[in-house]
Amino acid sequence: MLPELTASELHARLQNGDDLQLIDVRQPEEYAFCRIEGSVLIPLGELAQRAEEIDPDRPTVLICHHGVRSMQALAYLQHRHELTNLLNLRGGIHAWSTQVDPSVAVY
Repeated sequence: MLPELTASELHARLQNGDDLQLIDVRQPEEYAFCRIEGSVLIPLGELAQRAEEIDPDRPTVLICHHGVRSMQALAYLQHRHELTNLLNLRGGIHAWSTQVDPSVAVY
């Protein structure tokens, strides 16, 4: 089982001031349509070339549309780059939009 957190848990941690790194692995057009404030776009297809942009010392939450691509990204980063401080956002940005922040568009 890969480590993950819910949209509500992520919201609570952000409200608490936790120093989380938010990495969005969706495509640029998806990110342009809606995103979680403070997230950084690194599309899944670019992860191999851009993994060094992820700070291994900060807890990192991986985000996609429904949580599938971000799970793939998490598994890749754990196995290929030996990053351990990773969490998957269960349900992705869709869960964030429907459970935490309705101002973030649903698609």
